[in-house]
Amino acid sequence: MFKNKSNSSAGESSAATTIIGAGTIITGNLLCNGDIRIDGTLKGNLDAKSKVIIGAGGLVEGDIDGKQADVMGKVKGTIKVSELLYIHEKGAVNGDLYAAQLKIDPSASFNGNCHMGGNVVDINALPASELNTKAN
Repeated sequence: MFKNKSNSSAGESSAATTIIGAGTIITGNLLCNGDIRIDGTLKGNLDAKSKVIIGAGGLVEGDIDGKQADVMGKVKGTIKVSELLYIHEKGAVNGDLYAAQLKIDPSASFNGNCHMGGNVVDINALPASELNTKAN
């Protein structure tokens, strides 16, 4: 789990896993280069370059952008992932979803619009001016 710093080269980039523990409340936007697990509360947007895990006690009140996401807690906001979005059995999402692949357990809760497909997230990342050009 922990890496010895003496074994890594100066040019090597290692993405660590960030954990926001239960009982922790963070207000503000987060940018994360590695995986992130939220068991506490985030009141702000999350931009993750890798996997996002919202634990059973986790709450995000803001938008999530990432590569993959597992939601076991609650999200109030838009979720955009370029790969798989999985809403587990006790997970709850109130907001729009943009994902290449989607898996929702039968007892999960989802209220919002769903947009799926391999290029959906890429298109939604474009500025509105470019979307008008691509539509014509």
